[in-house]
Amino acid sequence: MNILLTGFEPFGGEAINPSWEVARSLHGQVIADAVVHARCLPTTFGGAPEALAEALAVLKPDLVIALGQAIGRAEISIERVAVNLIDARIADNAGERPHDMPVRADAPAAYFSTLPVKAMRNALRAAGHPAGLSLTAGAFVCNQLFFELQHRLAGRGLRSGFIHLPALPEQAARAQSALPSMGLAAQIDAVRLAAAVALQGDESLALAGPDEGAPVA
Repeated sequence: MNILLTGFEPFGGEAINPSWEVARSLHGQVIADAVVHARCLPTTFGGAPEALAEALAVLKPDLVIALGQAIGRAEISIERVAVNLIDARIADNAGERPHDMPVRADAPAAYFSTLPVKAMRNALRAAGHPAGLSLTAGAFVCNQLFFELQHRLAGRGLRSGFIHLPALPEQAARAQSALPSMGLAAQIDAVRLAAAVALQGDESLALAGPDEGAPVA
């Protein structure tokens, strides 16, 4: 079996992106008999969907987890829903800043994650990782990519979804004000466990607990 694990290149003036650092650290590892294949996606509205489509076509994965950076969040944020909206608060890495546009004009208003999100959250917390559920992936490239992923895999019976990661300590050290952060090793361990639960977990065994998680712009 194959796991597609995507991360993004740095954006917004940052020199590093935790999503790609985590993904590439897990590249080639075997999780629950599945091989991890990491792909770095451009942080551009034009390039990210194309890179995703190519990776899906080449790898034909059994599980897809897309990772993104959420500066300001203090926990592993497992996203529940992708919305059909692009409304960029900053320009992407190509200088594009679209507003009030659909991701796909002919698609539904939203897609839910098909990951066992509560089972993943509960497993992460049981292992000592700060983790929560989020009801917004924003309206930037992360949400666009999440929506594209769910749209392309709709009806195929594959588990797929999106996880936002906190800043790394080196990013927090360069920030002008206090910024939550989480070490790279802890983020790698958390995503590895999340993938294992996504492959083997049964959502019906872990449904207790409300949705949690802070918004992201």
